[in-house]
Amino acid sequence: MPHTVVVGVDADAASPAAVHWAAREAARHGGGLAVVHAARGPARPREDVAPAGAGQDRSERTVREALHVVRADHPGLPVTGRVASDSPVAALLTAAAEAGVLVLGSHGVSGVTGFVTGSVSHRVVARSPRPVVLVRPGWTAADEHLPAADGVAPEEIPATPHRAVVLGLDVRHPCDELIGFAFDAARRRGTCLTVVHAFKVPHRPASDASLVTTPAAPPPPVAGAEALAAAERAVSAALGPWCEKYPAVRVTRTVTEGRAATALVRAAHDAGLLVVGRRTGGGRLGAHTGPVTHAVLHHAACPVAVVPHV
Repeated sequence: MPHTVVVGVDADAASPAAVHWAAREAARHGGGLAVVHAARGPARPREDVAPAGAGQDRSERTVREALHVVRADHPGLPVTGRVASDSPVAALLTAAAEAGVLVLGSHGVSGVTGFVTGSVSHRVVARSPRPVVLVRPGWTAADEHLPAADGVAPEEIPATPHRAVVLGLDVRHPCDELIGFAFDAARRRGTCLTVVHAFKVPHRPASDASLVTTPAAPPPPVAGAEALAAAERAVSAALGPWCEKYPAVRVTRTVTEGRAATALVRAAHDAGLLVVGRRTGGGRLGAHTGPVTHAVLHHAACPVAVVPHV
């Protein structure tokens, strides 16, 4: 079955950027694009065969406008649209289960970087069985590419090199789904993959005597060096098989001590796509995104792909 990208749309300003991103991603995979809008009440099986009088219906109009945008700006891309008679979360989760990736728009925050997730997108990300990409308003095809010194015309943008794909890697829980998604994204864009791993130096408890006679001291330099070396070895071990599988993808590694979310947001500043994971098993509080993923969804400047894994 061809790789299908699904984009969820509504009537707000976050949708156009997501629709365009989803169309470009579908073209990169050589598959089709499905536009889905959720609305309670009866829905027509196919928007593009709706009768003329249906134009007054807001839900159908929302889908029709998205289809018009795709067909005008991405001619030749197979695209369908439908209005689902279900709640937004349920409709999007159903659509995601049948797709390769689900794309959603995300409401922007003040300034030029970062975005926050609404209640619907947050719940979908936390429960989707497939990768979900959130795209902030205003993100364009030009933003996916490195800037040219003298600027480029719109028709020249595809020939400009893509920005890097950034992968947030937790070596305690490396997984094929997450790493494979990032390598494939970099390969399809013909760009490099930047792997970011943040670690903390293990705490060494002080002796009873030191608790009494001296204040707690930071770990000696050798402890940090040992932790860094161990983290670098773990990252290399996790990436080794994938570097062999994707020899054309140039990989750079950033292994740093500190907070993972801070390192990822910093790396995403000049990236075209940030890829992070979401564990689907073992949680005691139900579906959730995890603190690192939650943080980057609020502060990353570029689109963020959240890949579920065990």
